Amino acid sequence: MVSAVPVAQPAPWEKVPDYDQLFVLITGANSGIGLAIAQRLIDEFLATRSLTSHLILIPTTRSATKSLDTIRTLRAYATAAAQKPSLMLRSRAGGPESYRWQDTVARIHILSLQLDLCDLKGLYAFSDALCTGTVSNPVGLEGEYLKNVRIPRLDSVVYNAAYGGWEGINWGGAVKSFFRKGLLETGTYPDFKNALPTCILNERSSYGYPEKPLLGEVFGACTFGHYCLTHKLRPLLSRQQDSVLPPGRIIWSSSVEAHRSTFSVDDIQSFNTATAYESAKRLTDILCLTHTLPHVQSYTKALLGSGGHQGVHSDSETEVEDSDEELAEKGATVGPRMYLSHPGVVASTLMPLPGWLFWLYQLALVICRWVGSPWHTETGYRGAYAPVWIAMQEQPTLDEVDAERIKWGSAYDRAGNSFVKPTEVEDWGWSGTVEDPADDKTEGSMNKKCGRRYNAKVVTKEQLLEFEEEGAKVWREMERMRRQWEDILDL
Repeated sequence: MVSAVPVAQPAPWEKVPDYDQLFVLITGANSGIGLAIAQRLIDEFLATRSLTSHLILIPTTRSATKSLDTIRTLRAYATAAAQKPSLMLRSRAGGPESYRWQDTVARIHILSLQLDLCDLKGLYAFSDALCTGTVSNPVGLEGEYLKNVRIPRLDSVVYNAAYGGWEGINWGGAVKSFFRKGLLETGTYPDFKNALPTCILNERSSYGYPEKPLLGEVFGACTFGHYCLTHKLRPLLSRQQDSVLPPGRIIWSSSVEAHRSTFSVDDIQSFNTATAYESAKRLTDILCLTHTLPHVQSYTKALLGSGGHQGVHSDSETEVEDSDEELAEKGATVGPRMYLSHPGVVASTLMPLPGWLFWLYQLALVICRWVGSPWHTETGYRGAYAPVWIAMQEQPTLDEVDAERIKWGSAYDRAGNSFVKPTEVEDWGWSGTVEDPADDKTEGSMNKKCGRRYNAKVVTKEQLLEFEEEGAKVWREMERMRRQWEDILDL
């Protein structure tokens, strides 16, 4: 529940300094990977943060009922984790005699709010209340303490919410793919899913949209809603130049299926194809990986603000970078950083399958991992590894590897080890540079050849330039659409 009336009540985390607080918002967090991201954040928080720090998780759902279920699930998970702590956590507390699980639970706060990314009016109201008002958990929790509290900032937002828009499998295509490409390629990059016709949100009276311009459901749920949300949440994600806190992190969730062939700037909402989900994820890749590049900077500043990390790595000759002194003179704040992740291949309910077939699908994922694929994470908890890793790293660690230029995948090997792995992106490579995987001497699952598509080609300098140009077109169009819809709805 959100309230536009800023009459704030004291919150437990206000008792500790800013650096001992961690605020993370997760969209689409009532089930699947979103819920698993919240659970994994609890585990990583308990394992790595100080015994005085507080974790404030803000999982969003589309209804108060789902929020209540999510709150109960995550609070039960936190209690179980606190009651069966690791030896390290016990020792950090001074040993078993000094450790009190109740103290641990009291440092983890679950505040679930309602957000429909296809409802732009509701999205803007949600953001306004979060930025300038107070928020509360929905009614229905006995002894609830998170009522009319103020959120001072966001350290990370994880854009997990999505809608697939599929109705089943093209079995003829699946068999053909298996015999032509083999199990690994078929089980990692399926191109035989039957997509439903793109739903037009204008046809749903509840949203109050005009007949034109059209707005597609998959595009809105996966990308455009998150894009608008970023613009509205910027005050909570930005930092003053002299702040000791790192800038906020925007962590997008993409897919291993975000192929070049599924996307066209001229049909950005994928009205004319049967690959709306894959197109939205390719769009996500382009938005994230180009946002620091010089030719794109003039468009990204409208969304992310000026200041902060400016892109100087590009194959173009133009570079844009302000010094810290220049930014300080301008009084600019440090804008948020944008990162890209994907969960690997998870047995997800996004794909509607009957129970027995879903079990076979899970078995196929296990077999793919056994034969060497790093991408078959199988479960939501393992698929949550990459976004949680990004959220929990120290800023210098991310800066050292130019993390904003990499698509970070959740990976899982035969030995049962979870890890993050840079993912190759068509027309971009692994980090926006020309790299031949044949030169990679890394052993094991981290080798660039491991998990690569069978027909992948080494990116060229010309393709990198074209990718940057496409990024500029995409950012320009997304900004145009955002401003257009704000004018239409008087937002």
